[in-house]
Amino acid sequence: MSTLKKLASQTAVYGLSQIVGRFVNYLLVPLHTALFTTSTYGVNSLLYSYVTFFNALLTYGMETAFFRFSQKSENPQDVYRTALSSLIGTSVLFVVLFTLFSQPIANAIQIPNHPEYVIYFTFIIALDAISALPFAYLRQQNKALKFAVIKNINIFTNILLNLYFLLLCPWVKQEYQVLLPFFSGEVNVGYIFMANLGASIITLPLLFTEILAIRNASFNKIMWKQMLRYGLPLMVVGFAGMINEALDRIIISYSYSDTQKGLEATGIYGANYKLSILMSLFIQAFRYAAEPFFFNQANVDDKRTIYAQVMNYFVLVCLGLFLIVMLYIDVFKHFIHQNYWEGLHIVPILLIANLFLGIYFNLSIWYKLSDQTNKGAIISIVGAIITIVANIILVPIMGYTGSAWATLICYIAMVVICYVVGAIYFPIPYQVFRILCYIALALAIYFGATHTQPLLLHYSLSVKYSVYAACILCFLMAGLFFERKNNIVHSPN
Repeated sequence: MSTLKKLASQTAVYGLSQIVGRFVNYLLVPLHTALFTTSTYGVNSLLYSYVTFFNALLTYGMETAFFRFSQKSENPQDVYRTALSSLIGTSVLFVVLFTLFSQPIANAIQIPNHPEYVIYFTFIIALDAISALPFAYLRQQNKALKFAVIKNINIFTNILLNLYFLLLCPWVKQEYQVLLPFFSGEVNVGYIFMANLGASIITLPLLFTEILAIRNASFNKIMWKQMLRYGLPLMVVGFAGMINEALDRIIISYSYSDTQKGLEATGIYGANYKLSILMSLFIQAFRYAAEPFFFNQANVDDKRTIYAQVMNYFVLVCLGLFLIVMLYIDVFKHFIHQNYWEGLHIVPILLIANLFLGIYFNLSIWYKLSDQTNKGAIISIVGAIITIVANIILVPIMGYTGSAWATLICYIAMVVICYVVGAIYFPIPYQVFRILCYIALALAIYFGATHTQPLLLHYSLSVKYSVYAACILCFLMAGLFFERKNNIVHSPN
């Protein structure tokens, strides 16, 4: 339990700081959806979908490779310098190429009048790729607080720049006929991207100490090749994961003969996707803490038991967040403009999909620890194929709702495949039946609350919400009770 408490405390540090920052950042969603039409907001969702692909490509598995090789190497600083030098070199090359070809790229992604958007995102992606290793270094050194502080400075810089461009500049122009710096005079979606770029620029100097940590280390060419062999399959994993996470918005935008309607559907889908923010925040915080934790436990005798226990608690917390969002959806829906409410029905589907994505992350530890990342790449490619096929089939029939179902189908399939293959190469005693019972109970509470809601209409909102809170609390308390009495049989090595 002490080991699990350490993971929980690390997750809490990452999570609480991320929740505060991201939640405030989340308040930009009402601003964006109020200022921009569904089609204009669709451009925002579409471009950020492309960004996720390049984030995976430009880091090419080096974060996880750094964790793995640091755990095995006698000179972890050499591992860090080798990985960081590699990322800096490829990021500079990326900036040169995409800046030179910004106009053809803008034409290809249906924004021919805005090649500057391509340049903004080119620098955002490159700067974020370079900073990925210093952030990984902080995680590896258990400097969760510094990690969280810098991340939040990035988030709040982005927020302040959004407010500057979208509210302050237009107000000053209207009241005083003065144009503030970097403001052209008209509000457009490009200022969201400029704010993001400003935040990325400010972040890199804050990591200067971590970047300077390479000065007393050396670049190891032999190790670099080994890290590439380990990391490149993880790039495939990441890229395929981005297909699962972001391709849906791209397919939606292209599935309509009318480009305007395609962008409107993309905007509605993207806005409602953001209502899964609580679970997404927890999963992200958990990943920050869990990845170095999993590798640090690699030499512990009962590591497999620990991994199985972590999975149970992870599922419980995610299901608790699912119930919070769905039972209080009448509150959460106000974080997006009412023009986007027609898409609320996809929120429970996307929340459960995110749950299975988190389960898959837990399961994926087997191929990272057994140095079989190529098998992880194959599983991810299968998932990407399922995503593409399911979207192509379902979107023309169901619209953006089909994309939500495609996401869920993909992640469930990946979980099943990863579990079955992992049981062969690196067996971990996951309590599948117990986990399925937790999921079934949470879904039963959700559907029960949904069907009994008309009965609660006769009472005040405080009574209804109190009943929902009691349901959530009972679910979590029951789960914790069973986990405290839980005995997991250790699997043989």
